Amino acid sequence: MKNKIKNLLIFSLTMSTACSQEEPDFQYPVVYPPMAEVKPHEIIAKHGHVRVDNYYWLNDREDQKVIDYLNAENAYMDTMLAHTKDFQEQLFKEMRSRIKEDDASVPYKLDDFYYYTKYVEDGEYPIYARKKGSMDAEEEILVDGNELGKEEAYLNFFTSVSHDHNLIAIIKDTQGRNFYDVSIKDLRTGEMLEDKIENIRSSAVWSTDNKSFYYSIPDPVTLRNYQVKRHVLGQDASQDEVIFEEKDPTLNCGVGLTKSKKYIIIGSGRTDASYAFYMDADKPGNPKLIAPIEDNVQYSVDHAGGEDFYIHTNQDAVNYRLVKAPVSNPSKANWSDVIPNRSDIFLESVDYFKNYMAVEETKEGLARIRIVKFEDGSEYEIEFDEPAYSAGLGYNPAFDTEVVRYSYTSMTTPNSVFDFNMKTKEKELMKEQPVLGDFDKNNYQTERVIVTARDGKKVPMSIVYRKDKFKKDGSMPGWIYAYGSYGYSMDASFSSSRLSLLDRGMVYAIAHIRGGQEMGGDWYEDGKMMNKKNSFYDFIDCSKWLQDNGYVAKDKLFASGGSAGGLLMGGILNMAPEVYRGVIAAVAFVDVVTTMMDESIPLTTFEWLEWGNPNIQEQYEYMLSYSPYDNVETKDYPHILATTGLHDSQVQYWEPAKWVAKLRTMKTDNNRLFLYTNMDAGHGGASGRFERLKEVAREYAFVFDILGIRE
Repeated sequence: MKNKIKNLLIFSLTMSTACSQEEPDFQYPVVYPPMAEVKPHEIIAKHGHVRVDNYYWLNDREDQKVIDYLNAENAYMDTMLAHTKDFQEQLFKEMRSRIKEDDASVPYKLDDFYYYTKYVEDGEYPIYARKKGSMDAEEEILVDGNELGKEEAYLNFFTSVSHDHNLIAIIKDTQGRNFYDVSIKDLRTGEMLEDKIENIRSSAVWSTDNKSFYYSIPDPVTLRNYQVKRHVLGQDASQDEVIFEEKDPTLNCGVGLTKSKKYIIIGSGRTDASYAFYMDADKPGNPKLIAPIEDNVQYSVDHAGGEDFYIHTNQDAVNYRLVKAPVSNPSKANWSDVIPNRSDIFLESVDYFKNYMAVEETKEGLARIRIVKFEDGSEYEIEFDEPAYSAGLGYNPAFDTEVVRYSYTSMTTPNSVFDFNMKTKEKELMKEQPVLGDFDKNNYQTERVIVTARDGKKVPMSIVYRKDKFKKDGSMPGWIYAYGSYGYSMDASFSSSRLSLLDRGMVYAIAHIRGGQEMGGDWYEDGKMMNKKNSFYDFIDCSKWLQDNGYVAKDKLFASGGSAGGLLMGGILNMAPEVYRGVIAAVAFVDVVTTMMDESIPLTTFEWLEWGNPNIQEQYEYMLSYSPYDNVETKDYPHILATTGLHDSQVQYWEPAKWVAKLRTMKTDNNRLFLYTNMDAGHGGASGRFERLKEVAREYAFVFDILGIRE
């Protein structure tokens, strides 16, 4: 059967070799997994190095053989997990039962309207609604997502309301590839306008005259956002004017609106650098440059009224600083500090109000919110009590207000929304996300520990477990998660789905590894490019700490990560497979070198300064030294579940598909290796709040089945 996809051949006998001693005897179906055809393909680097990729052919989604192979992998997994179907359904119902189905967000006030989203019983998608004058007024439905997605296998959508509140742009994706189509609804009449714009990659940013909006579109080959256009209502989209075009293939552009609503901001950037332009929001015009792009300098621009722009930047500030510059001449020579760089505090973001600034910061890996009064510079900090938590500024569209909205959550506290009066310092809990059933946060314990990595760095880790299930004796099953790329911080937040793990005795940990920005700008720099292996080492060291300190059994630790976190999973599988009982790698970026060499697909040129430029031999060789696909070896691996989406535009489906195909031929163990491809979705997996839970239930059942837990 070599060199062609094997047919599934099902037997019934006991797979004792695939089960550990802890697993009870169980009659598993034995299935010959599909074996992808071997077709050697040479990939030659510009500096002459040659690699042979036996599964390169899988990158053609139009090839029926590729689709057949992906379907065969899905069928193989379904057959091998068929005995868990009832348990998956139990887990799904359990997780769904905790969700308040007829739920609504906390309304936000904008001018005379209160806007909110809500869900109805059995509804998969949000309904956008508003009331005028007060929350006692009659409800107006703006967009019903359940109607919008009725005939769609996938739906992701959001909206943008014009400044006069009369029009709403409906921006929807029905494939999962993050290409959105825009339609316009007149809220006065309920009629849809004839305007249609296809394949945009942004929101619709309205001009203040309410007659046009701005949006960005992707390059048809690389998919990077390269143009900003302006659509005038009533005009055919083919006539939309190009306001800005980014010609540098390493840069990605977008468009936004300042807090004052006075200026349209066009920003363009890559991993290490960015620059911006501005235009009056009330009339079209040529974009004016704030400051030219400069290597290793990021900046973003806002305006809060008055004569100055506020600029959030890392220029001469590894932890970022806030500067201001006159609108009349905002060049870097005129930047002056408002909040200087601090060695121990990372400046995340700032929101602006008429009399106050709300400053979101991170200190020692924990978020804090500081309020600064413009009039006299006086300031104070909002206090948070738990040892590990996540807090951040919420959506605050109003400018002339003394109330700032922020969110708070921890691994034991559900997502909560507070309104805080910046003058009186009084706070009001507007909503704590309800968790139905017998949930009691006092049954769970969260901890924050510091792990000393192999090079001496101190890595924070957040841990949660159920108190009455936990024994610190090295016997517990555990699950560790991380991301560790792009400077994205993974905060200690709540998950109602995760309760299904904790209630069955699982210890859950989030490792705040380098590559994120939890510990400041240096934390990111120390986990990217030529320092990328630090992310893998930190994760492995945190995993071993859990085992060595009695939190988790040495043979019961599972790991998970998605996208760039899937790269992390692939890396740790090659570096330390013996540490883990099983790994879930979601939409995994595992073929780093091939992707970075292919300038015709996404995640290439404008990410060279995150991963490396393969045209530079030193960077090529470093990427090659950790690339999960290139470093698969003939050795034992733990149980593995890899997932992907056929329409994923961020990490193409063929990366995990090729990785699994190669693992099948090289691994020397009898552990389970599954590839699941969602044939209707993209990077985010299934759409709909309940359909997503089915994928979570499958992952949980995969783990529990290995542990011998089947209810």
